[in-house]
Amino acid sequence: MDLVQKILQGDPRAAARLMTMIENGSAESVPALKTLYRHTGKAYVVGLTGPPGSGKSTLTDRITEELRRLGKTVGIVAVDPTSPFTGGAILADRIRMQRHSLDPGVFIRSMATRGHLGGLARATNDVVDVLDAAGKDYVLIETVGVGQDEVEVVRSAHTSVVVAVPGLGDDIQAIKAGVMEIGDLFVVNKADREGADRTAMEIEMMLQLGKATEGWRAKVLKTVATEGTGLADLTRAILEHQTFMLAHVGRQEKGTERSRRIFHELLQERVTARVIERAAADSALEHLIERIAARETDPYSAVEEVLKRAGL
Repeated sequence: MDLVQKILQGDPRAAARLMTMIENGSAESVPALKTLYRHTGKAYVVGLTGPPGSGKSTLTDRITEELRRLGKTVGIVAVDPTSPFTGGAILADRIRMQRHSLDPGVFIRSMATRGHLGGLARATNDVVDVLDAAGKDYVLIETVGVGQDEVEVVRSAHTSVVVAVPGLGDDIQAIKAGVMEIGDLFVVNKADREGADRTAMEIEMMLQLGKATEGWRAKVLKTVATEGTGLADLTRAILEHQTFMLAHVGRQEKGTERSRRIFHELLQERVTARVIERAAADSALEHLIERIAARETDPYSAVEEVLKRAGL
């Protein structure tokens, strides 16, 4: 409870401690998250995704700068690749955002993928809840790429920003992956490169072919994040989408969808863990696996057998 009170008072060390517990999968984090949950729902969540090398970290840094100019507090969750040596996050994002490190109105947290994406979406959402409870006005989620799990994370955001760059050849691939469907704003970064106008035009054309979101037309903007060009327009567009969401109950719908995703994932995780724990108690699970390997039964029948024993 002391940890919870400190987080509610905005203590960054207490928040960092709970986030570490969450990342490590510690059961001790659950009581704190339960207590904090009723204090969440106030922060506005912005997700940024796009191919590696598109400049997401620099964009996040610049958006943070713009929001701070408006007097808003910001929490940043940067999902990083994993170090092959330590298993921790490669802190490239923190290096790029170092100028914000001494700003008490900004909290930066890097999260490692740790070689797999399973559970990453829920862990990220838990960290977002901690920042929300700690009083941050905005939480920016920057993902490592455009994989399925990153898409799930960004879908949990109120505003989704999809970043592309000219010349990488990833634009059509991103469209094929269904990323176009989740974007509220599309940013062609490094727009000083040749082909930026063509990339922006291609995205505009794909948006016209796609299914329209009721009441909101996705915007395509061009930026040069390293120089700060177009960042005021991008931040203005984020605030415009926030106003739209508040006026059209979109934020409530996104909140309900986020809660549904978190609940389903948590339920699936807990039920699976308990069923396996119960089945493994008398070595029956290992015997069943041996039977599958010997082709005495099939995996589908084996799963049905385990579920039947568990009363499911």
